[in-house]
Amino acid sequence: MIPVSLPGPEGGAPLFASSWAGKTGISEIPPDIDPEKPGLPDWSAWSRKVKVDLSAFRQHAQAVYGASDEYLATFRGKDLDRPIDLTTLGFGQSTVGFVINNVVLGSAFTHCGEISCLKRLQGKKGYPF
Repeated sequence: MIPVSLPGPEGGAPLFASSWAGKTGISEIPPDIDPEKPGLPDWSAWSRKVKVDLSAFRQHAQAVYGASDEYLATFRGKDLDRPIDLTTLGFGQSTVGFVINNVVLGSAFTHCGEISCLKRLQGKKGYPF
């Protein structure tokens, strides 16, 4: 979901579903994953109707960044090897390290490219180099 923090090593709900429920700045959260249909759900209808309060969304993002930093600061040694079941996303069994490297960081790289492309299509500077 957007933006979320991973649950801590002991588990727990992401901020949008706990302390920030109803305060994320988006009018509704995107459709949830369907365990019967592995992979991400179709968010196209949601993306056309969701309303964003950018100021509130930015505040939520700051809370997510802080929670993420706190979470990552707890990691020791083999914590990255902790198993995670990503079957409902179509990835099967994986590890915390895989999620951080491929989902979190990989997603950031992908979105950076998408944003740069859209900026360039609007006649602005894409990548800063």
